[in-house]
Amino acid sequence: MRNIKLVIAYDGTNYLGWQRQKQGPTIQGVLEDTLRQILGHRVKLRAAGRTDAGVHALGQVAHFHTTSKRDLETLFRALNALLPRDIAILRVEEMDFRFHAQHHALRKTYFYQIYNHPIRNPVLRLYSWWVPEPLDLEAMRACLPFIVGEKDFASFRKSGTDLKSTVRTVYEATFKRAVGMAHVLRFEITGRGFMRYMVRNLVGALVEVGRGRLTPEDFRAILEARDRSVAPPPAPPQGLFLREIIYDKKWKARDYAPKRCK
Repeated sequence: MRNIKLVIAYDGTNYLGWQRQKQGPTIQGVLEDTLRQILGHRVKLRAAGRTDAGVHALGQVAHFHTTSKRDLETLFRALNALLPRDIAILRVEEMDFRFHAQHHALRKTYFYQIYNHPIRNPVLRLYSWWVPEPLDLEAMRACLPFIVGEKDFASFRKSGTDLKSTVRTVYEATFKRAVGMAHVLRFEITGRGFMRYMVRNLVGALVEVGRGRLTPEDFRAILEARDRSVAPPPAPPQGLFLREIIYDKKWKARDYAPKRCK
């Protein structure tokens, strides 16, 4: 039995999120069906995180077990040949059998894009939230120290969810203008793990600060209230990207990825 890790990029526009569902296309469903076609048996993918409908990934990580003897290069090429154009495998790695994509993740980084301009941009409509009103970036940045550290993010959970703990650790949070992309603001956050909708809920509140409807102190009060009902609605999904997942270096792998073009 082998343990294979995949690093995956995808455009989530046409999918109902990562997790396989009874109806509708999902990233997990498409990948598992393609792997079954290649390997000749069913597999169960375990992902580092479950992205929601419309959310994108540049570095999702998942693993599966297989008895197939297919080499990594063959698996890499077969997957990318058969997968739809909005899903790609960036790397295939053979891991220690104890490795788990979710349980052993040390850090996860997401970013969220806001297109802040009076006129909408049709090219960015699937990859950003269009906010036509002027935003006060400095006021939004003033909120970031409140969310760094180990905090109770109950106010930014998904409504109606029942969790054992809403305490999460955020290592870093930044708000900056995207390089080479006029009028695009990018919120980036790195943490040990995130609740469902947590990043989108944070962005929704930060934008209200940028619009002047909330102050940074109001944002802090919402966080400290630990009550979802006092927070603004979440930002829409299309601006959210799972950028990277970091693991301990002890999880060494034998991998295959294409050579870079010179």
